[in-house]
Order: sequence, then structure tokens, then C-alpha cells
Amino acid sequence: MDWRWDFTFEVVVPRLWEAAGITVYATFASFLLALVGGLVLMLLKTSNNRVVSRVVTEFIELIRATPLLVQIFFLFFLLPEVGITLPPLTTGILAIALYNSTLCAEVYRAGLQAVPRGQWEAATALNLSTYRTFRKIIIPQSLPPIIPALGNYLIAIFKETPLLSFVAVGEIMHASKLIGSEYYRFTEAVTIAGIFFLVMSLVSAQLVRLVENYVKRSIQR
Repeated sequence: MDWRWDFTFEVVVPRLWEAAGITVYATFASFLLALVGGLVLMLLKTSNNRVVSRVVTEFIELIRATPLLVQIFFLFFLLPEVGITLPPLTTGILAIALYNSTLCAEVYRAGLQAVPRGQWEAATALNLSTYRTFRKIIIPQSLPPIIPALGNYLIAIFKETPLLSFVAVGEIMHASKLIGSEYYRFTEAVTIAGIFFLVMSLVSAQLVRLVENYVKRSIQR
């Protein structure tokens, strides 16, 4: 294999490092939107209004059952048709956030259901408000089991960002393909792109562990 180190460090690494900023931004923007969107979907799905609950449940199943790439293309080509023109990066972030918000909604729901019913009944017996019930009793008990799952989705979003290259977003994978097409050398570009993703995923996993340990210590205090 003809690996050129000069080409790697003079061309590949600088261009992929620049594209890494877009990848990180797209990942965390999508993740934060997914956390908020998942909470909204969970609240609507568990609503006492059966019509709302049913519609949201079917919507979640629809999004989860279709490929993310199809959803990216759908939003990318549909929004301009209804008069909404967004940059490709923004469209891609919205698509990834929408897809992962349906997954986060199920995680939130599972976390709440994991809290023993007796805890809810005890809060009612003590005449605690809904706000204090969630803040003091429910959330502290539901957080530890859902943080690892949410952390997995953060790492998964990192690995989903290469799909944005299909709508010409200049993230890492798109940059590596451009380098390969320009210099007719794909080995270095694709290999370094894989290393970038590996490093970012490992760093994200470590951050998730730190957050998980911090939450556990906070609850125990």
C-alpha cells in the first residue's frame, strides 16, 4: 500500500480538522434538540388526551421505522417546496434531531416508568406539588438509568453525521471524499476520517461517564 505521509499531514489532516468543527457542531446541536424534542414527545405521548397520545405514538413509530437518510432527503427537498429555504447543514441537523428525539422520548418514558409507583403515591400523600414531586423525587431516581442510554445516542449521532455528506454538508466524510476525488487518493483521506470519528467517539464516551458519575454523586449527597 502506497501511503504518503507528506500528503497525509499537509493536505488530509488540515482539511479534515477544519471539517471536524462542522461535525462536532452538527452532533451537539442535533443532540441538544433531540433531548428537548424527546421530552416534548414523551409528554405528549403520555398525555391523558387519547387522540394526542395516539397521534404522537404513531408519529414516533413512523420516524423510527424509516431510514434517517430518507428523512434527510425528505426535509431537504420538501421544505423548499413549501416556501421554507434552510441551509443544508440546518436541514440535516433538524432531520437528525427529529429522528433521535423519537428515540429519546422512549428513553425518558422508560426512565419514568422505572420509578416505583409507591414513590408517586408517597408524594401525593405528602401533598407535594407536581413540580416538587418531579424535582425532589422522580427526576433524581429516573436520571441514573437514562444517562447511559442518552450517551449512546450522542455517540450514535457522531456516526450519523456522515449522512449529511449526501446533501453537500462539509463534514468530515464529505471532506474526505472531496480530497479523494481531487487527488485520486482515497486511502489516506478515508483512514484519517475514520480515526477522527474514533477519537471523537471515545472522548464522547468518556464525557458521558463523567456526567453519569457526577449525577450519581449528586444524588447520594
